[in-house]
Formats: sequence, structure tokens, C-alpha cells
Amino acid sequence: MEQDVTTPAPQRQKGAMIAIVTMMFLYAMIAFVTNLAAPIGVVMKMDPEVGGSNFLAMLGNFMVFLAYLFMGIPSGKLLTKIGYKKTALAGIAFGFIGVLIQFISGIESFEGYSDNVIYLIGAFISGMSVCMLNTVVNPMLNLIGGGGKRGNQLNMMGGTFNSLSATITPIFVGALIGQITDKTDFADINLVLYIAMSVFAFAFLVLAFVPIQDPEMGKVTADTKFERSPWAFRHFVLGAIGVFIYVGVEVGIPGTLNFYLSDTTAKGAGLVTNAAAIGGMVAGTYWLLMLVGRVIGSSIASRVSAKVMMTAVTAVGMLLILGAIFIDKSVTTSMPVFDKTTFVMETVPVSALLLVLCGLCTSVMWTSVFNLATEGLGKYTAAASGIFMMMVVGGGVLPLIQNAIADSELGYMISYIVPLIGLAYLCFYAVAGCKNVNKDIKVD
Repeated sequence: MEQDVTTPAPQRQKGAMIAIVTMMFLYAMIAFVTNLAAPIGVVMKMDPEVGGSNFLAMLGNFMVFLAYLFMGIPSGKLLTKIGYKKTALAGIAFGFIGVLIQFISGIESFEGYSDNVIYLIGAFISGMSVCMLNTVVNPMLNLIGGGGKRGNQLNMMGGTFNSLSATITPIFVGALIGQITDKTDFADINLVLYIAMSVFAFAFLVLAFVPIQDPEMGKVTADTKFERSPWAFRHFVLGAIGVFIYVGVEVGIPGTLNFYLSDTTAKGAGLVTNAAAIGGMVAGTYWLLMLVGRVIGSSIASRVSAKVMMTAVTAVGMLLILGAIFIDKSVTTSMPVFDKTTFVMETVPVSALLLVLCGLCTSVMWTSVFNLATEGLGKYTAAASGIFMMMVVGGGVLPLIQNAIADSELGYMISYIVPLIGLAYLCFYAVAGCKNVNKDIKVD
């Protein structure tokens, strides 16, 4: 990345540090908004209109990620037209509106079938928010770091804050909602939504007064001519497919696991006592392990390439899922699960433990795929980021497919064939698909 020689070095360093801290905060907000869908989905599942369907309960999550499909490319164009800061402010505003609509779904006059529809609309708008924020934070940290291992390391650090927020959100929301029964409705989650709206309002005010300089200032503008597009790069195309698959894997593993452990029927894990609470705690532990994995990943990212890291974690992830599929649910073990402020020992199927450990593997995949796919794109980076965000829709599509399988006679564990196939593709991408074979294209 070219240096701005007109600005003194100390001032540039200070500006970069402010931008990095701000991006870390936005990373945390992304996880907060995204992970509201899972615990609220449990409330939706208990609705008599939904009838306990895992497929329908996952629709809130699907709507969040469906928004990426529509907002990904426009978000990339916004980066070029109005810059990183204004795009982030717009994303935060959309987030406030989305949560407000979810709050409206709990108003008494909307109770019944219509409250589910209004909630899904709010989830979709919230998804537009996190899409815009994601479009900002990933390329900005990569560009500030100058790409390569340093850019990957900064995104890993951001991922650490993302995982911390992802760990806390379902536990925090679960604690505020309390015991979920068929009498629980959207009005019971109002306190959660009050807090969410307050966070968005606070973030907007803070970011509005924080001075952030675009890392591409003076290099890429609305007048920049683009002779080609990111789709001209093979490694980007394969990476875009990879991020579609990865987000589906990351979301599908804990989401389906939560339903599996919470299901007290013969199809579920058979945990009758406090099953819903245990399911939420185990899912929260998965996100906690993602946090641990990202802390480890960010500490070694300056020495280990994204290619090597990606190859290793996808291989281990496939082994863990294979073990989860083939080990009978009657084989149990005690595992520590994160319960609000401390760890408690709970008895769970060994399969659940193996799936939770997948959090260590998925923790470093997002930043690895992003850096491998955008390496060497130059002026096409902003547009590529928008396309990348569009492909995040996989986080809604693949879990929906997985839970349709879980609802069938095949059951929960067989449904994990979906993330297994996904990890196999990601392993291929790390080994061979990430090579840039289009270096003849001019990118400056």
C-alpha cells in the first residue's frame, strides 16, 4: 500500500491506530447482530404457529444472511463512492432500524402469525446492516496491514472481538429471556432489543466523531477506471464460493447442535432435564472456542501463512465431523460448558463435544479465505469485498438445507454431511484453488 507522504509519520500511525480500534469495535457489533437470530429462533420454534420445526425456526437466521445477497454488491460500490466511514455509519443506521422492527413484532396488536413475519422483516434489515459493516472492516484492516500476513493478522485480531461478542450474545440473551416455553413470545425479548438499539445509537454517535481516513484515499475514487472486474481472477471466484460455504459451515454446526441438544424427543440427544439451557450453553461454548482459536491464530498469523493455516484446520474439522456422525448418541461424556460467568460440567453425547471442538477450526477460516481471495486485487479490492459479502448468504442457505435434513427421518447427525462436504471444498481451495493465475491483469 502506498504511503501518504504529505502526512507526518506519527500522524499517519495515530490515524491508523484509531481506524484499527474502530474496526475492532465494528467486528464485535457484527457478531452481536448476527447472533441475536439464534436465541430468538428458539423462541420462534416454540410458537404454536411454527410447530417446533427446526427449518422454520432457522428462518430468522436465513433472513439475516439473505440480506447479504441483495446488499453485498451495493455495499462494495458504496465504499468507492462515499468511503469507509460513511458506509459504516449507514450500516449502523440500518442496524438500528432492523432491531426497531423486531421490537415492533412483539407489540400486542401484532401477536399471532403476523409477529413472525414482522420479525423476519426486521431480521432482513439487520442483515443489511451487518453486510455493510462487514464490507467495511475486512478490506480496511487488510489494506492498513498492507495485505499478506500482517493484513491477515489484523483481521484475526478483529475476529477475536467478533468471537467474544458471539460468545456473550446467546448467553446474555438467554439469561434475559429466561426459561422458554410455548407461552414465550416476542414481547418477552423486548429488554434484549432495547439494549441492542441503545448499542447502535451509541455506536453511531461515537463513530460520527471519530476521524478515520480511508486507506485507499487518493488511489481509488468514483472516477477510477476499472477495465476488468474481480470475477476475472480465478482465485477470487473460487474464494467467493469458499466464503459461501464457510459461513454456512460456521453457522450450521452450532445452530443445528443447539436444536439437537434441546430436542427431548427420540430424534434429539435425549437430555430431558433443562435441555434448552444446556443446548444454549454448549452452542455458546462453540463460539467461545472460536474466540480461543482466533486469539491463537492472531498470535501466529505473522509467522504462519493463511494457506497453511487453512489446510490444517479444514483437515482437522473434517475428522471431527466424521467422528460426530459415526459415534452413537448413547456414548456420552462430561464437558465444561460456559454458563454466563463460569464453566460447569454437563453430560453430553461425545458427538456434541466433537462438534463444539470444530469452533477451534472454523475460527481462522473467514480471514484466511478473505485474504487468499483478495490478495493481489489492488483497485478491485472494494468491489471484491462487496461480492464477498453477497456470498455470505451461504450462512442462511446451508443451515436451512442442513436443518431440512435434520427434520427428515435421517436425523440430526446425518445432516452434518452438509458442513463435511463444505470443509472438503475449503481444503481444496487452501491447497490449490487460492493460487493467483491472473497476475497479467493490471490492478493499479
